[in-house]
Parts: sequence; C-alpha cells; structure tokens
Amino acid sequence: MGADMSPAPSTAPTSAWFSYQTALQTRCSCPLAMSSENDVALSCIRRLVAVNSFTKAKVLTGASTLKFIPEELVLYCRDFRVLRFHFHESGLEPLAFRVTKAIAQAQESSRRGHGLESAALRNLGHSPLKKEEEEDPPTLLFETPRDWEKELRRLGVASWRVSPVNERFDMSTSLPKYLWVPSGFLDNELKRACVHFNGRRIPRLCWHHPGGSDLLRAASFHADSDPEKEDMRCVETLMLAGHPQCVIVETGADLPSPAEIQQAHLKLWGLSLSLADSFVGPTDEKWLSSLEGARWLDYVRACLRKASEVAVLLAEKSRSLILQETDDRDLNCLLASLVQVLSDPYARTLAGFQGLVQREWVTAGHAFQQRLNLWQKNERDESPVFLLFLDCIWQLLQQFPRSFEFTEAYLLALHDSTYIPLWSTLRFNCQWERGRNSQHRFLNQLYTPVNGWRETLCLEILPKDGCSAKEAAGASLPSLWDWGLRYGLQQRAQFRNPGYQHGSGTSTSRPVQNGNFLPQTGNKMENPRGNWAVFLLSKGSLSLQTQLFPWKNGSLSKKVSRWAQLSEGPGDQNKPLRGQSGLRHLPPEGLLLLPLHAGPFVRLWKRCYLRGSPEVQVGLFASSIAGLTEELHLLQERLSSWQAREAHGPATENGREPH
Repeated sequence: MGADMSPAPSTAPTSAWFSYQTALQTRCSCPLAMSSENDVALSCIRRLVAVNSFTKAKVLTGASTLKFIPEELVLYCRDFRVLRFHFHESGLEPLAFRVTKAIAQAQESSRRGHGLESAALRNLGHSPLKKEEEEDPPTLLFETPRDWEKELRRLGVASWRVSPVNERFDMSTSLPKYLWVPSGFLDNELKRACVHFNGRRIPRLCWHHPGGSDLLRAASFHADSDPEKEDMRCVETLMLAGHPQCVIVETGADLPSPAEIQQAHLKLWGLSLSLADSFVGPTDEKWLSSLEGARWLDYVRACLRKASEVAVLLAEKSRSLILQETDDRDLNCLLASLVQVLSDPYARTLAGFQGLVQREWVTAGHAFQQRLNLWQKNERDESPVFLLFLDCIWQLLQQFPRSFEFTEAYLLALHDSTYIPLWSTLRFNCQWERGRNSQHRFLNQLYTPVNGWRETLCLEILPKDGCSAKEAAGASLPSLWDWGLRYGLQQRAQFRNPGYQHGSGTSTSRPVQNGNFLPQTGNKMENPRGNWAVFLLSKGSLSLQTQLFPWKNGSLSKKVSRWAQLSEGPGDQNKPLRGQSGLRHLPPEGLLLLPLHAGPFVRLWKRCYLRGSPEVQVGLFASSIAGLTEELHLLQERLSSWQAREAHGPATENGREPH
C-alpha cells in the first residue's frame, strides 16, 4: 500500500495526510515507490486500530464490524513503525469509514496472496522499471557458474573448484545449483557422501582465509545412515579438506533456536511500540528491565561471541572449520556471514556484503518465505534470523565505524525491505523452489543481463483479479539489490560511509581488537597421533574427538575431556585468558575485527526499533529534527574520541579504532 502521507503541520510527527484515492488504487503505476517514511506495504501491517474519542479503540480485521466513524487510524507495523492517520485534518471525514474498511479488507486479501499487492506485482510487467544511473558494480547473484568462479578467484584458492553436481537439484533441493568442493573430489563421490547428512547438505566451502584455513558449512550427520568404508573415506576427505586438523562447530549449542529468536523479537516489538502509546520513555528503569528480559540483546551478544571464537580459530592456524547445524539453513547462514564480515574486509564493502548475503542466505537455502512470513499464513515457522544478523552488523558498525563502506541508513533500508514482497530475492525458500514456482505457479522464468542478472517472473493472477494469463506475461520481480528503483541518488548517497578507510586490511594490517578475545590454544590443539585430528567446539570449549563418524547416536561424542576453554564467565567475557595473549599467533593477512560483546557494549538499535516512539522519532534518512540531532551528536562523540586518541599517539597503536 503506497500512500501519500506528508505530515500535517499541526500534528505530531507520526500524523500524516492520507490519500483515499491512492489507498483504493488497484492499478498502481509506480508500485516500487516505497521510499517514503510513511509508505507501508500491506504485508508489513501487523495490527490495524481504529480510534474514536467517544468509544474504545478497535483492532480491525477484514471481517470486523465497525460501528463508529473513526477519527484516527493507527498502523502498527512489523518493521517497528507506528503510522497515524488523522481524518479530521486530512479533509476525509465523510470517507473515513470507507477508507478504514478498505484498508482492513485489503490487508486481509494480501494474506491470501492477492489484492492490492498482487495488482502491484501484476503491473510490474506493464510499467517501465526505471532507476537513476549509478556507478556501483553489479552484485553477484550466484545464479551462474561464472559468479561462483569469479568469487573463487577473488579468494585466491586453487585447491577448490565449482561443481555443477546439483545443477538439476537431484542431489538436494535446498542447496544451490553450484558448490565449492575440493578440486580432486569427483561429483560421484559427492553423491556418495551427501546421503549421510540431513537434507543431503554436505560440507562445502564458504570462505578461504589468506592464512590457509577453510570455513565450511554442513547439516548434521544423518542418524539413520549406514556408511560403508568408501563412504567414510569420502566424508573424511570433505571434512578435512586437505588439512591435518578439523574443528567442528556445533552452531546450535551456543546460539538461540529459531523459536527463541522469534519469541525475543515479538517481545522487543511489543516493548518498542508500547512507547508509542504511553508516556514512558526508553530510559525508564522498568522498561529497560523488560528489554533485558526480552533477551534479544543477549542473543546478539551470543552471536558476536561465537563469531569471534570461529574467526580467531580460522586466523590462528591452517585448518578446516565446519559449521554444523541440524538443517544448515538458519544459524549457519548467520554465523558463516558474520565470521566473514569479521575476517574479510571485502565483506564490509557494499558489493561484497550484498554478494555475501546472496551467497550465504539466498542461494544457500535460508527459508525466507517461512521465516519472514510475509503473507502471515504460518506463524509457527516465523523467525527473523536474518534481522538478528542485521542487528549484529549494526553493532559492529558502531564499534568499527571506519571499517565499513556502508552506513546505518543502508542497514535500515535493508531491514525495512524484508517486509516488502516485491523482491524476488526474499520471496522463496531456495533456488529450487524459485524454479518450481516459476514452472507451476508462474508462466515462465527467464534471465536477461540488464544492469546485472535480473530474474523475470510472470505471475499467474487469480481470475478475480481481472487479469488474464496473457496480460500477466512479462511481470518482472526485481532483485532486492536494485536500490535505484526505489531510492534516488541523494538517498543512496547516505548508504555510503564518508569515513570509510579504503584499502584497510592490507598485508601490513594488524587485528583491530576492541575486545580481548584471543584464546591461547596453540599447544593444546596439536594432533595427538601426528596425522589428523578432529576437535569439537561447543559451549565455548574445545574437545578432542575419538571418532569422526558418530552415526550411532546422531551427534558428536562429548565424553572426552575439555581441552581448551575459549570463554570465561559473564563478568570476564572481554578479559584476557590466563597465559600469553594469542595475538602474536594470528597471521597478519587481513584485518580481523574482534568486537566487545559484554553487557554495556551491545546496545539497542534505537533508529530501527524505537521509530514509533514520539520521544525518538528517527526515520530511515533522519529527516526529522530528532534524527538530525542524533546524527550530529554521534558525529561529535566520534570526533572527540578520535581527537583524544590522536593526542596520545597513533590511533592504531593499541590495536583499536576510534569510535
């Protein structure tokens, strides 16, 4: 639902004009114009409330009976916005009842997959998709072997190759078409090995460290498989990846489950929007206590801590490190991406970050349709794992402001885009599902190289929408990364960080250490048999495994003694461990970011979560006075911090950035 909602002069900042004509429009000529602070997609509305000064406010659904003429309509959005429409100030008092009912019914229709947003999707094929010229390099979508080969060349590794073994999705429907596998490993060996992992999601390369380590990801071992000797050799070759040492990371052991993430996010949403309906401020002690009780910030801390552990192990010594999750589609996406952001300066550029999301989330099979639940059909599977990842990136942006090419405004635009169902990037659960929907639900699927690869999908519109299949042909769903379709050059300029240090992470760079998480594990992880060894990283501890294949019980053995403690208690999270610092064991290649993750260093993302609060009122592009004031305050803090550090010597002398 796109609406012209310029704030009325005499109202609060969230008050706005409402265009009845736009609200009822079903043939939108510019369906991608969602860049205004007050535009909202129907799928983004979580609660619709009609308000009248003489009666109790009423929560509306498509089947609701409204017995009064509303004076105000309040939209509580899933992206934490609160939009208020005052009919008596917009001149729409006679039409207030009809407008309110129309929006409620349109919202209900959008949940069934048709209605205003389906009309917008239908008109994509009949409206020219125009965007202002931009100099950004195209984002790699990893739809073709060329994209995978290009990224592999950037990593500079010759011991891995691009395999088309899953090109027809006959090995696994949730995996991408192409995989990075060891060069000497044949495709028929991959097919032998895949049956021993859940969903046939075998170990495959995510990222190669310049120091020699390899980061892999895989699903858990299949509990009912019965491997033969040759199968065990294939799995062993995949997991060791040519290294004498392998560390298996139990992703779910230290991180919240998708269900816990969803519960925390709902509590955060309720707490944040409660500020919009009360006089309580975000500094109220009771409110802050409830915020900690929601555990969202605890989960952010856990993700940062776990990613730091993995990043240090990658940088410390040449080894293979495998992220293992039950289905390899949620927390592995988050952790693999976060580790690369900490370890690879290219992942902190705009093009690199977008390619990272495309590779480790979109093509890797994160179930965006289920987890985002845009159509609000199945709340049981809903879990904003991707939004938790964006919060972690925002925390890094606060601690290392000069290390990222993009800004908070960019992250907020990406956060809000997840609730707009117009991008092919987030509409499906995997590449196979995208192709399957193209064949059965859609009319065709084709690819044309226009400003990078863009997916063209032709929608099958229900007859009640008044559009034949022939008329629907040609409807194009753009990529999420086509920012020029909905943001102008001036807006996109705010996506780029003017303080970004180009060329950071050269061969002379040292690790940037905001925290002191550098475990001393070198001597304790020597291979006991002199050939190869497998370790398990679980709950912050490393343990040597007596066997590689635990198919009898479906999980790795944890009965052996713990070898190395990688984390202290809650009060010592950022203190050096006993013994020598591990800093000198880290190779100098690349710029490793090690964030602080103890209590006060992980903060609430106010510009995102408190947008509905009148006390905050910070929007995407900081168009309000409060937003500009906050931006100025942050810049002043950073400038003062930088000047203080310069007065005491070079800013990088102690391995920390001014922030």
